[in-house]
Amino acid sequence: MQVKILTDSACDLPKSFYDENHVTLFPLKVEINGKEYEDVKSIDPTTVYEAIRGGIIPKTSQVSPLLFEEVFTQMAEKSEDGIYIAFSSELSGTYSTAVMILDQVKEKYPNFNLTIVDTKCASLGYGLIVKEAAILAAKNLDKEKILKDVLSRSQHMEHLFTVEDLDYLAKGGRVSKASAFLGGLLNIKPILNVEGGKLVPIEKIRGKKKVMRRIIEIMKERGTQMNSQVIGISHADCEEVALEMKTMIEEEFHPLEVYISSIGSAVGSHTGAGTISIFFLNDLPSA
Repeated sequence: MQVKILTDSACDLPKSFYDENHVTLFPLKVEINGKEYEDVKSIDPTTVYEAIRGGIIPKTSQVSPLLFEEVFTQMAEKSEDGIYIAFSSELSGTYSTAVMILDQVKEKYPNFNLTIVDTKCASLGYGLIVKEAAILAAKNLDKEKILKDVLSRSQHMEHLFTVEDLDYLAKGGRVSKASAFLGGLLNIKPILNVEGGKLVPIEKIRGKKKVMRRIIEIMKERGTQMNSQVIGISHADCEEVALEMKTMIEEEFHPLEVYISSIGSAVGSHTGAGTISIFFLNDLPSA
């Protein structure tokens, strides 16, 4: 029996991916003006960005514990083996809730073979891990081999991203309001990454073109065998910039593929519009 792959919507893969690849989706929740939506399933990212531009700050919440219980129980009853590839525990309580519900389900079904992985990753960096796991599962690889690949990619996934508006990061407590104000005046753009599952600013650059060139330089410093991997780009309502970045990456590294997706409603609620994120591996998994 094929290993079942499960994930949540913070992986920022397109809606069509889940059905086409037989991946179970757990949607995070997004609230706008008191109305709650299921990420991917009942809200489009453009709705979030329009709300943000209108001065509304969306709220997000983790996956429903009842949904975890329902899906895990159904799998246990069918004796299905699975891997739930989860959003970073440093950025959401979803992973911890899933572990708690799994423990409860295993009290009734002690032989239930589900492993939950805290990727410490976000957005399409997390999505690329899910994407590869789905490919391996479709090839009927055994669970341990898929799990080995998931863990390796989780440990070696690089996240580099920049935001259009420092004010939005300031509202989320990511940078000081003074820095955001000065950044706006001076056209300063931060480059951030994810370390140990947490959001960490690493540099500030003046001007969008310089930021893009600096991201390419950091990719050179950190990447391994870039021509042998799929590089991801996710964007928040700025596809033209993503396509420009894709061209730069293809010219510099000649990767197997540059995969572009939109930043989803849950993650986009925290980054705001204009965010560009680049994802690649600093070490490739062994065969």
